[in-house]
Amino acid sequence: MNWRTVRLSVNGEMQEEARHSLIVCENLVKIYKTKDIEVMALQGLDITIEEGELMAIVGNSGSGKSTFLNMIGGLDRPTAGRLYVDGKNLFTLSEKELVTYKKNTVGFVWQNNARNLLPYLTAQQNVELPMILDDAKDRSQRALSLLELVGLKNKKDSKLGQLSGGEQQRIAIAIALANGPKILLADEPTGAVDAKTGSYILDVFRKVNEEMGVTVIIVTHDPTLAKRVNRVVSIRDGKTSSEMIRRVSYLEELAQVKAFSEMTREEQEQAVLHEEYAVLDRVGRVQIPREMLDQIGVTGNRVRLEVQDGKILLTPEKM
Repeated sequence: MNWRTVRLSVNGEMQEEARHSLIVCENLVKIYKTKDIEVMALQGLDITIEEGELMAIVGNSGSGKSTFLNMIGGLDRPTAGRLYVDGKNLFTLSEKELVTYKKNTVGFVWQNNARNLLPYLTAQQNVELPMILDDAKDRSQRALSLLELVGLKNKKDSKLGQLSGGEQQRIAIAIALANGPKILLADEPTGAVDAKTGSYILDVFRKVNEEMGVTVIIVTHDPTLAKRVNRVVSIRDGKTSSEMIRRVSYLEELAQVKAFSEMTREEQEQAVLHEEYAVLDRVGRVQIPREMLDQIGVTGNRVRLEVQDGKILLTPEKM
């Protein structure tokens, strides 16, 4: 698939690239209908995601980011467009095929721990439960390995009420990995914990991504979390608006050997830096973030557009 991006920077450089993607989403539309109204949650969303990515989806409430996550997770059907995940057309899957897809291809981590864990089971039993439903062998050993991965093997016999919120969320990650999914989807996974605990949870996501090769997609409002991933996609009004791509900083080496939660605030700010790109649709339209327009003094709905020395310049309308 050809995926075009234009760099948002002072030099106005343009780059074009093609990528083979685990997830291909083209002109995706989702309309929710009630008795009296129709709500368009996605309005022609375009996005591609490569296998092995660690990325975040950001946007205001109602922008469509959670709807997009539900589409990938097979929890909701798209209304129109194209959506391929791991070579499967999610528009054409039968109900039986969709059950298999949800069981084997994707794992979910929710903000609400009540959706992740059963309170009357121990941590190990919770992790084993999806494997029991799939009749997996060596369930006990695999569950212990996953608990060790998230740093909670010592809590294997603890029940929900004996675990902190952060520990519950880390066990939820182990549960989501129980059947070996290719994609881990997390909806506001740090929304119910403090900043330090959230940083530790993000360390776990990075470990899962790097050691297991799982593609991790996180929907979040947390700006600190967004700074820590390799790619950030911003959704506005149901469309892909911009992307931020991580670039190497002088503290990259430190970030690789020292957990983010153990860094000072200054180290955290500098460990992961991003460059922002605006996403062009098929006819060349682009959404410019409001804060950038404010910085150059745009107050109305028009800007002056011109080409100078191979650069496209946007300037405020002269009154």
